[in-house]
Amino acid sequence: MSTNSFGAKTSLSVGDKSYEIFDLSAVDTDLARLPYSIRILLENLLRNEDGENITADDIRAVAGYDPSAEPTEEILFTPARVLLQDFTGVPAVVDLAVMRDAVAELGGDPNVINPRVPVDLVIDHSIQVDSFAVSDAFQKNAAIEFERNYERYQFLRWGQTAFDNFRVVPPNTGIVHQVNLEYLGQVVFINPETGQAYPDSLVGTDSHTPMINGLGVVGWGVGGIEAEAAMLGQPISMLIPQVVGFELTGALPEGATATDMVLTVTEMLREKGVVGKFVEFFGEGVSSVRIPDRATLGNMSPEFGSTISIFPIDDKTLEYMRFTGRPDEQIALTEAYAKAQGLWHDPANRPSYTDTLSLDLSTIVPSLAGPTRPQDRVALTDAKRGLREVLPQWTGDVESDANEAGLESFPASDAPTTSGQSNGQEPHHVSGGASDMPSRASNPTTVSMANGEQFDLDHGDVVIAAITSCTNTSNPSVMIAAGLLAKNAVDRGLTRKPWVKTSLAPGSKVVTDYYDRSGLTPYLEKLGFNLVGYGCTTCIGNSGPLPAEISKAIHDENLAAVSVLSGNRNFEGRIGPDVKLNYLMSPPLVVAYAIAGTMDIDLYNEPLGTDADGNDVMMADIWPSNDQIAEVVGSAVQREQFVERYADVFTGDEAWQNVPVSGGSRFEWSDASTYIQKPTFFDGMDAEPGGLSDITGARVLVKVGNSVTTDHISPAGAIKRDSPAGAYLMDKGVEIKDFNSYGSRRGNHEVMMRGTFANIRLRNEMAPGTEGGYTRKVTDEGPGEVTSIYEASMEYQAEGTPLVVLAGEEYGTGSSRDWAAKGTILLGVKAVIAKSYERIHRSNLIGMGVLPLQFKAGEGADELGLTGEEEISITGITGGADGKVPDEVTVRAGDTTFTVDVRLDTPNEQQYYRHGGILHYVLRQLAAE
Repeated sequence: MSTNSFGAKTSLSVGDKSYEIFDLSAVDTDLARLPYSIRILLENLLRNEDGENITADDIRAVAGYDPSAEPTEEILFTPARVLLQDFTGVPAVVDLAVMRDAVAELGGDPNVINPRVPVDLVIDHSIQVDSFAVSDAFQKNAAIEFERNYERYQFLRWGQTAFDNFRVVPPNTGIVHQVNLEYLGQVVFINPETGQAYPDSLVGTDSHTPMINGLGVVGWGVGGIEAEAAMLGQPISMLIPQVVGFELTGALPEGATATDMVLTVTEMLREKGVVGKFVEFFGEGVSSVRIPDRATLGNMSPEFGSTISIFPIDDKTLEYMRFTGRPDEQIALTEAYAKAQGLWHDPANRPSYTDTLSLDLSTIVPSLAGPTRPQDRVALTDAKRGLREVLPQWTGDVESDANEAGLESFPASDAPTTSGQSNGQEPHHVSGGASDMPSRASNPTTVSMANGEQFDLDHGDVVIAAITSCTNTSNPSVMIAAGLLAKNAVDRGLTRKPWVKTSLAPGSKVVTDYYDRSGLTPYLEKLGFNLVGYGCTTCIGNSGPLPAEISKAIHDENLAAVSVLSGNRNFEGRIGPDVKLNYLMSPPLVVAYAIAGTMDIDLYNEPLGTDADGNDVMMADIWPSNDQIAEVVGSAVQREQFVERYADVFTGDEAWQNVPVSGGSRFEWSDASTYIQKPTFFDGMDAEPGGLSDITGARVLVKVGNSVTTDHISPAGAIKRDSPAGAYLMDKGVEIKDFNSYGSRRGNHEVMMRGTFANIRLRNEMAPGTEGGYTRKVTDEGPGEVTSIYEASMEYQAEGTPLVVLAGEEYGTGSSRDWAAKGTILLGVKAVIAKSYERIHRSNLIGMGVLPLQFKAGEGADELGLTGEEEISITGITGGADGKVPDEVTVRAGDTTFTVDVRLDTPNEQQYYRHGGILHYVLRQLAAE
């Protein structure tokens, strides 16, 4: 209950109901000056003020927001709810289950471990594109998904019954962020226990949680560990952020899509530099941007680095709520609350921002982004040239310095690489045609399929074309555009190329409803875009295997194959092991490139194919107009589709309902399970934390360069037979065909720690010349033979040797992956020393008790001449006042001594580290109750 020191508590009547609210006008500040997002933070503090953790001074600090100030003021933000997807959600529920055991072992009541705020988990990350381009692809993929993930689904079914305040959206219902946008998001939250109304807010265990920002809801991605603490009622520690205003004017021109707008904004904001900041859209152009378009912008927040990218509440918000079936009472409350609290959009108002930039939407042109980073926008007019300029990096035709290229890979992306060395097949070059067009690296390779079909495959050919990801499948306009382009193409006699693996994986069943209603489904299917499932699929690497003949040709001839997808991330190695170049684009462009079969085409000036009469068919001939798209959207997308589909969103199909549920409040762990195991995080935990200690006699397990992502660190993708995780599974009697992915086995720490730092593109400088999870164990006699990182770690830990990671800039960029931190601590790493960190990963490291240290400006492992073979000692950790770690500590590496900054940025982070992690801290507090 709030101490209400500002007298802000009052009531708001809407219809025949009254709600308790905390009036922002009670605070002595000019609300119009404050950015919309800062007003949300202000209300959050007013409502949760307790005089101890959240004080009147905190409220005054936010009310007196200084847009030019560097973030130094810590506040505690209390989200209304928590959102999980299954890959990150399963380990969160596993941790809750083992915390119940730990509380019981400390003599407490295990039932105190229960979500204190509403938690929704959407199962959307498990389906893979095994079957495609056939009428029953969805049914086949769904059946395989259940077979692969049955143990996980049994566990989640148990969690659904064992925990209060915990709901599960079953598999093949939708993608987490699209379900959140279309159904879960409330805009104004009603607390049934207190009768309070307040802004909906959330944190999620997926970095694309800000998609809900398009609805005016503050929400962002956090590490799984931090989310678990929020589930248990702990506020989120944060610094009062800087807010960058993004002014929108004009409207999108003919032929440009919301995807083109988003890729342009991503490029602009990445160049501006908004990492760790809030982005807020304002201006007269806001009213012309529909909610699905706003949501697409919010979805890409991690790609340009901001914490959130938010739009204020306005008439478009209410229209969308009404259209998606929200109750009239909820819509009326949203309007009344937003207007009463100064949260309603005023296009004439210009709040005080840290910085601003602007975009005239009428200047947007068709675009794509790639081949390895979402911020690398390429105008469609330049796509062919862009491909030819980068192809030599992947064909072994030129030398490329990965470390130098990595300096430009800032921040949320993989470092560029020289991936794929020449295999002796010297690429030849095809003339560019136009005098200024670069020639094309070419190595045409004949592929013979099992059905007798034969074709040539070459560098730059598209082998995956996927309409995937909530980024775009939540947007009816671009989805209808794809369907209309497919119809027009089929009507002109065009087909997809036989080497292209096509798929349609929408984030909601509403999408297939309106495709059916519009009559566009058959045309998409004729081009191979059959429904493969309702889930993330290709966007997260669940693209499934290519046909064996195509995969073999790519690897035998070192072909630089391409994927095109309507997703949000295209890091190298993410989409699939057979593709090196990945391009993000709108759904209609995905269809166009599936027909072309290659990126080496100028879609404006070269034909996609010929019709029955031998006439060239240009993309312009089949591209639907904005009016045509709007007409079909208006007739095919209906409110009742949302109402019907979300009426039983938690029910699931027959397969889900038939999953047996057993056990009581404490989970019955099974040693035989290879999916769910009791983790060791709390083994030997005492009721009180032990003292801090220096780290001495440590060795370097991993040494990496710049922009190493959580995709590099966290176990992801397929489990290889010859990997430590593969050996573990075979030892458990699991056949290779049943290995499944690391993501599906996140509930088993034995698998996950074996796959940490095992990404196929990781370049650990401790094992020069290798890619993947390799290192060399170092002793006083020097480095030994190359071995797996896991095996070296186990030997080090058996000897009692603590371990350290050395890294470059922006360590841990990319998605919020808790196993990037959990795996790190289980491998025995006590500290990471990097040039800089991505926000969420640094938080996760602290959450698991790993100390994040940062080199001084201008210094780094290479600058200091460190090879990683030195013995490392970190002293001064115990030297701070009041039991805290000081701001700086001393590192001795061999004969080199230097000072580093301690990146425990807030008092709470100091507490978490002292306790050995955030979960240990929370568990001790709850056990003491």
